Amino acid sequence: MTVRTRFAPSPTGFLHMGGARTALFNWAFARRHAGALVLRIEDTDAERSTRESEQAVIDGLRWLGLDWDEGPFRQSERRERYDAAVEQLLASGRAYRCVCTPAELAERKAAAIAAGASWTYDGRCRDQGLGPGCGPHAVRLRLPREGRFDWDDLVFGPSGLAAADLGDGIVRRSDGQPLYNLAVVVDDVEMRITHVIRGADHHINTAFQIAIYRALDRPIPRFAHVPLIVGPGGKKLSKRRDPVSVQRYREEGYLPEAVRNWLVRIGWSHGDQEVFSAEEILQLFGLEAVSRSSAQVDPAKLQWLNLHYIKTLPRERLVQDLLPFLERAAGHRVEPCPALGRLVDLLRERSRTLVEMADGARFFASDQIVYEEKAAAKHLKREILPALVDLHAELAALGEWSEPALESAFERVRARHGDLPVGRLAQPVRIAITGRAASPGIFETLAVLGQQRSVGRIAEAIHYLRHG
Repeated sequence: MTVRTRFAPSPTGFLHMGGARTALFNWAFARRHAGALVLRIEDTDAERSTRESEQAVIDGLRWLGLDWDEGPFRQSERRERYDAAVEQLLASGRAYRCVCTPAELAERKAAAIAAGASWTYDGRCRDQGLGPGCGPHAVRLRLPREGRFDWDDLVFGPSGLAAADLGDGIVRRSDGQPLYNLAVVVDDVEMRITHVIRGADHHINTAFQIAIYRALDRPIPRFAHVPLIVGPGGKKLSKRRDPVSVQRYREEGYLPEAVRNWLVRIGWSHGDQEVFSAEEILQLFGLEAVSRSSAQVDPAKLQWLNLHYIKTLPRERLVQDLLPFLERAAGHRVEPCPALGRLVDLLRERSRTLVEMADGARFFASDQIVYEEKAAAKHLKREILPALVDLHAELAALGEWSEPALESAFERVRARHGDLPVGRLAQPVRIAITGRAASPGIFETLAVLGQQRSVGRIAEAIHYLRHG
């Protein structure tokens, strides 16, 4: 048997982190078993589904480095297959037409609950033999009165429901639209899905779907329901309070390697290992190690992972990922160059996200330097002016623009001004060239910025001190 999994998102927004983790688990399981992953877009909700959202989901998957073998297929383009399945069920007597209106069903349900009974459809239309000319009608699956619909869940273990607790559920509404449970079964049958790996919120649907598989005389796949993701403290994730989309993490400057690594560890583990490359995920992932408990997100862990990958990714790759953020910070297009690559290396240790790195590199990408008010008030004082003027002349005449040469120039100026402490000179220069009191080492920063731009910015600081 060739393993075949599927990821089946609804295109009603960006790729949710829960959906992304489900896609990741399906991808890892299929790849580890030399199988195939199918991408299916469940867009039957015409009012909420959009092609823009579909593209956002696809972009999110690709950004995470997840690929698929077949698709994307769209449920909206498969209506005739669902209709054919319903007709097969009707012809075999395993489904029947039901003319009960929603109001009638609500009234009978309320009466049953008032009498202290639980409610499943009471079968009023079950044996009436209604034909296609019966008027507006839904189609219900004819379930046995006894027996069970059980399965051995690959995460939760033995699971199931009694047929009596399910009742004759609807497979097609009175408006002709197929119900979710029917559509996914038909799709999974035709796409030869062997393993359905999805969120635990679908666990409740599985027994009825197994009933549909049996009614269609089709083989039943293996099911694995992965725990839902919850926020810190076990609270339900909130779109208002929590970043819940992959797009949000991308915009906040997280690397795809970090987000993928973080997601795979939410509810799954391999010993005490925390850092997983894509290759290690494919080698090690298994459903037997997926927890049954709700999985809490840990934002601090994501920051730690992102810093790890910022420190370890190749320079060229990091520059390319940084450019969009740097262009946004600078307000114009930025061309990659060797000096920018050196600056990226200087900023690795102090940047938790690409947004932070872009902020630290903005002085390099733009010549519009604005001094931080508190930093300038503390360090750009008139008493430093003589030493700053002297340093400007020394740097302007410097023949070799290198870190050792810059350090020697600073030492000569310091000596001529009464062994001025290095910080007393370095901080005004740092503010002059970056606008702020924190940056990589002053000599490395000057070396990256270059002689002409550095000398020009020191000249502007001298003008600022003289004229305000």
